[in-house]
Amino acid sequence: MTGPQLLLISGSLRDGSSNSAAIRTVAAQLESDADVTVYAEMGLLPHFNPDVEATALPDVVACLRRNIDDAVAVLICTPEYAGALPGSFKNLLDWTVGGMEIVDKPVAWINVSANATNAAGAHASLETVLNYTGADIVHDACRHVPVAAADLSSDGLVSTSAVVDELRSAALTLLERVRQERA
Repeated sequence: MTGPQLLLISGSLRDGSSNSAAIRTVAAQLESDADVTVYAEMGLLPHFNPDVEATALPDVVACLRRNIDDAVAVLICTPEYAGALPGSFKNLLDWTVGGMEIVDKPVAWINVSANATNAAGAHASLETVLNYTGADIVHDACRHVPVAAADLSSDGLVSTSAVVDELRSAALTLLERVRQERA
């Protein structure tokens, strides 16, 4: 498929994560609508260090930035840990601050927690960091789409059709913003 390049990022490192399942489901659902890249190297990123950034970027960081640069939009699905973003995901975001790849890039997120209030701190933190980086947050595409354990199938995807439809809708709303900007 040749279409807009969409970058999907899960903010979870956990095996069996509903956030990662949501991202994989979006990727499967958009096969005919976009070229999708699922970023899966978050666990390999070194701790952010401005001294390292100022000298030579590690290959895994350069790859992250290239993925962001190549994408026309970014969709994130991250859990909340202790009222904020998971440290590993915040580390990923810290590596994006020094580059210009995400500036003006349409970005949205999906909250898959059973209770939207439980993830409010994480999404407030995410919005703060994304605003700082200059990302273009597409609020219409930011959605609360609860994904319960019962919604997951053995293949690691979301199988409940109503939930799949909501996940797809969020991604398509983000892509629609891109199409409008290009028109």
